[in-house]
Amino acid sequence: MADQTHVLFVEDDDVIREATQLALERDGFAVTAMPDGLSGLAAFRANRPDIALLDVMVPGIDGVSLCRRIRDESTVPVIMLSARADSIDVVLGLEAGADDYVTKPFDGAVLVARIRAVLRRFGHASGGDRTEGADAPADGGVLSFGELEIDTEGMEVRRSGRPVALTPTEMRLLLEFSSAPGTVLSRDKLLERVWDYGWGGDTRVVDVHVQRLRTKIGQDRIETVRGFGYKLKA
Repeated sequence: MADQTHVLFVEDDDVIREATQLALERDGFAVTAMPDGLSGLAAFRANRPDIALLDVMVPGIDGVSLCRRIRDESTVPVIMLSARADSIDVVLGLEAGADDYVTKPFDGAVLVARIRAVLRRFGHASGGDRTEGADAPADGGVLSFGELEIDTEGMEVRRSGRPVALTPTEMRLLLEFSSAPGTVLSRDKLLERVWDYGWGGDTRVVDVHVQRLRTKIGQDRIETVRGFGYKLKA
C-alpha cells in the first residue's frame, strides 16, 4: 500500500461501495471503504489517506460534516459524491472544504480521471510544478498586494503579517490570480487551470472557492466582474 495512492471511500450503499472499490483497485489505487461517517472518520485518523471520497448522504456523520471534520485536521484532498447535480448538498460540501464533487451515478473512468486531476493539482500546490504563468518574481518569490503577501516559493500567505491557512486548491487559485493581477479570469479558464478540467465543469466549484478565499485574504481583494469572471486587485 505504501507505493499506491490510498483512497478513503465512504459510501453506505453496499453495491456502489463494493463495485467502486473494485474499480479503483483495478486502476491501481489502495482503497479503504467504510459504510458510514463515524467509521470513515476513524479510518481517516488511523490511515491518513492520500484522498477522501465521501458520499453526501451517509449515516452517523453525514458526508458534509465528515468533510468539515477532515478539513479541521488536514488539507488532504476531498471529493464529494452527490446524487443530484442541482442539490444544495453540492454547495454545502464545497463550503465545508471539499475540493471537487462528482454526481451519481458516475462512470468509473470519469471518477478515476477526477481523482487523478485532483491529485495532480495537489502535487502542484505542495511544491511540484507551479500553475502556468505563476512564476516566482525576482525578489525572493514574494508578491505583495496591499496587506497581502504571497511567498510563491515557500507556498505561504500572510495578511497584515499574520499567516493565512489555505488548502492546496485555494493556494493554486490564489497563485492563478496573482500571476495576472488586474486581469479578468473567466470561470471556464479557472476550471481549466486550477481544476485541470479538459472538459466543461460546474462553475459553482469556482464560485464557492473564490468566496472561501475571500474570507481568508479579504472580501475586497478579489473583484467580481459581472458576466466575465474574477480579478485580483493589484
